[in-house]
Amino acid sequence: MAAALAAGCTVEPEPNGGDPEKAGISPFTGQRAGPGPVLAVKVDNAPQARPHTGLDAADLVYVEPVEAGLSRLVAIYSGSLPERVGPVRSARETDLELLRQFGEPALAFSGAQRTLLPEIDDARLFPRTPDDAPEAFTRDGRRDAPHNLFVDPGALLATAPEASEAGDIGFRFGPAPEGGTPREAHSVSYPSASFTFTWEADAGRWRVSMDGGKTDLAPATVVVQEVEVTASDLHDSNGNASPFTETVGHGEATVLRDGRAFEAEWDRDHRDEGTEFTTPDGDPLPFAEGQVWVVYAAPFSALG
Repeated sequence: MAAALAAGCTVEPEPNGGDPEKAGISPFTGQRAGPGPVLAVKVDNAPQARPHTGLDAADLVYVEPVEAGLSRLVAIYSGSLPERVGPVRSARETDLELLRQFGEPALAFSGAQRTLLPEIDDARLFPRTPDDAPEAFTRDGRRDAPHNLFVDPGALLATAPEASEAGDIGFRFGPAPEGGTPREAHSVSYPSASFTFTWEADAGRWRVSMDGGKTDLAPATVVVQEVEVTASDLHDSNGNASPFTETVGHGEATVLRDGRAFEAEWDRDHRDEGTEFTTPDGDPLPFAEGQVWVVYAAPFSALG
């Protein structure tokens, strides 16, 4: 590895953090999983896009702010794939920095602003739209466009055979640390979107509600990551600035697991590295095994 770095070569993330004792364990969920390439799907989260399809099968879900105070999701899959995922929507500049930590993943999306497309083409990933992989995308006639585009993950990955396999992105899994505060529910609000995570002890999961409506989604761990959000140079068709979420850096976070809220700190030194979450004392803060949601939260003055 040292020789590769000295030569300026790209170093792929090692599966399961390179720990042979963790062979067969997903670095995204901490559960048993076979090896598989990483697929990121940009998922619509407008009210018209719900209920989602295939989101419950994701290993990891990121919640991002987009124009006009709305939200979009980035669903990460590896190893186990549902038959279809969606609705699929457009990519954003934030996605390029976020996805660098996954090596060279495949990215399924519906398109992007014209000025962003060259950056996506040059990014370290395998971008796939309906134009690139028409056999992998379908339109659902029971829904109105643009909230009706779906992707077949297996067919999409067949067009990107060199996509990176799942590797260490900084997550650690295990028993909960001492402390924490009992928490029945935790809410995060954007200017035009809201999320509430309600603890269901019988299931051992956090039930997700979006804009006040309960869903079938229930991750084991929810990370509310405090980040900086700035207005980029890009705008939507209505003139709203496209926000850029800073996922490289450090800051505070709240980790929800086992019905408790834990204060945490996050650190990501470089876009090619994963994000580490630690206790205020600097010890690794383990997540509960199962699906993880990471919600980017910030003062959203840039989204007004």
